[in-house]
Amino acid sequence: PGFRPGQREAVEAARAGRDVLVVMPTGSGKSLCYQLPALMRRDLTLVVSPLVSLMQDQVQALERVAPGRVALVNAQQDSATNRRAVEQAAAGHVRLLYVAPERFASPGFLEKIRRARIGLFVVDEAHCVSQWGHDFRPDYFRLADAARWLGARAIVASTATATPQVAVDIERRLGLRDPLRVTTGF
Repeated sequence: PGFRPGQREAVEAARAGRDVLVVMPTGSGKSLCYQLPALMRRDLTLVVSPLVSLMQDQVQALERVAPGRVALVNAQQDSATNRRAVEQAAAGHVRLLYVAPERFASPGFLEKIRRARIGLFVVDEAHCVSQWGHDFRPDYFRLADAARWLGARAIVASTATATPQVAVDIERRLGLRDPLRVTTGF
């Protein structure tokens, strides 16, 4: 019936195009902090997530409330399905496009998605960008450059597992500009 602690501030900041770091425990509603503004905006929100199962769950849930407004690109789908998803996103028909961080190593993907007007660039499981994090992934290093090269208006970083040291590292590695930091625990 209402926002949980921290959600309203994060949603309003993302909707306004401000960089945001959301650190909230698992199950506390981090995803709403970028999904709701994405559905309210007129541009594309690109969601980078390392877990295919998490992407699939979120896409299925969003499809129930916003049919045809969400798509997914991953290695478990055939290339024609992935190509259609990127084309739909670039054409402005999709509001949220979920992709794995490894996609940003593909020049073809970058060239195609660059045609889209990207408002929010979401880094889910953002602790993966930090060498101090427990789940560091080198593919996350290129995300800040990709977001800026693609012309994203804002970056939203989301994680359940960031100590204060990891949060500072996430902000630095992603190049967050004067970010709103919403921390309700981890």
